[in-house]
Amino acid sequence: MREKNRDFVGFFCPQSIAIVGASTGEYRFGGTSFLRKLQECGFPGRLYPVNPKAREVSGVKAYPDLPSLPEVPDLAMVSVPARYVPSVLEQCAAMGLTHVHILTSGFKELGTEKGVALEREVERISREAGLLVMGPNCMGPYCPGSGLTPWGAIPGMNGPLGVVSQSGVLTQRLTEYAASLGVGVHKAVSFGNGAVLDATDFLDFMAGEEEVRVIVMYLESASDVRRLLDTAGKVSREKPVIFWKGGQTDVGAATAASHTGSICGDQVLWEGFYRQTGVVPVRSLTECVDTMTAFCLLPRPGGKGVFLIGGGGGNSVVSSDTCIREGLDVPRLSGSTMGRLRQSTPQAGSIPGNPLDMARVFQDATCLNEILDLAHEDPHVSMIVVDRFIPRKAYHLKDLPDSTPAVIEGMRARGAKKPTAFTVDSDGGDPELAREGALLRSRFSKAGFPAYPSLARAARALAHLYRYTAWREKEVTRTGPPKA
Repeated sequence: MREKNRDFVGFFCPQSIAIVGASTGEYRFGGTSFLRKLQECGFPGRLYPVNPKAREVSGVKAYPDLPSLPEVPDLAMVSVPARYVPSVLEQCAAMGLTHVHILTSGFKELGTEKGVALEREVERISREAGLLVMGPNCMGPYCPGSGLTPWGAIPGMNGPLGVVSQSGVLTQRLTEYAASLGVGVHKAVSFGNGAVLDATDFLDFMAGEEEVRVIVMYLESASDVRRLLDTAGKVSREKPVIFWKGGQTDVGAATAASHTGSICGDQVLWEGFYRQTGVVPVRSLTECVDTMTAFCLLPRPGGKGVFLIGGGGGNSVVSSDTCIREGLDVPRLSGSTMGRLRQSTPQAGSIPGNPLDMARVFQDATCLNEILDLAHEDPHVSMIVVDRFIPRKAYHLKDLPDSTPAVIEGMRARGAKKPTAFTVDSDGGDPELAREGALLRSRFSKAGFPAYPSLARAARALAHLYRYTAWREKEVTRTGPPKA
């Protein structure tokens, strides 16, 4: 662990938390909602609501101010009106409470002189006193492993993902979305305006966390792009950084300014940033989740050749086009593979090759697993996409046992040799089909095999996986392996 990472323990693994501004009034977002979510998730540490007018909040003894607490807590969550935040920070400094999360908004993001001045005061006090501050205007830290899940997926799922985000809402959605697919989050941070600790500080922190294998970053702006560029380039050589840049249009940039007080910068600059650092750029929540799922669950590919296993002539044509457009290949299979496919593929209604048009693979798990064995042996195949379907009347099929458990069992027995993703197409206006599709995709993903609602989304995620792998191998060849 890097030396600096030890400074962040108070954020992510606190044994005690002071919630400054917990209210006894009507339940609404703020200190009280954070307190109740910590109670709901079973936070194992000690909770200290701070309210000068209350004896207790949500059944927990309250204290009039920070100096009256029975101990110096590891973390202070601050949810008082913005004008009172500087005095709370001074109390923290006086008692040696160094880790502070400022939930309160009303600072630079307002675009007013008063808001800017308040944020400068927060920065001044924090730097002079050596306080480590998240925010203001942020959801703060999240760590399922320590029971710290006051937002997002509750109680959450521990796993290989690290999240660094300027947006609280998007950080919440990422943790929830990831958990629904069986992808756990080791640590996440919503840092808001980043007055004291910014995106680069948390990116560097996640790089030093051994349990974090993949980093997702949502960013609207950076106060020091050169420092971010240097750090991101170093981190990308150690582990993938999936980078979602907000404010890429004039309207988006204006919105970002009112969201976190961000100045987004020239898009051309950011395109150069991507090229130099090797980060993986994404442009939407779905693309971000699709990509992080592939990086978390799949091994690195040895090339860009994809074997498409499914059915339907039209599907085969458009699937090939989609993969090629994403920069992948749909190669001819080896002579040995083709010979064995011709033996098992019916002459009528099926087409052996790549893509493989063979309806039997949808119903017969043994047949599918035999074809997957062939794919893993074929030197022309680096990645595999397997189409699944939800039985319905339009297919004229008789009722058959669910083949999914046998397919998953075969995948596990084969081991993680070549990246293999599944697609379950349930798009359209049928809510029942959408529900069944989501459930089936979740079954595969929670078993450790990413599943996507369309070939287009699967192909883009695999293309990101291939390009990053190729970039990293090139960098390692050029400069040597990353330092431990």
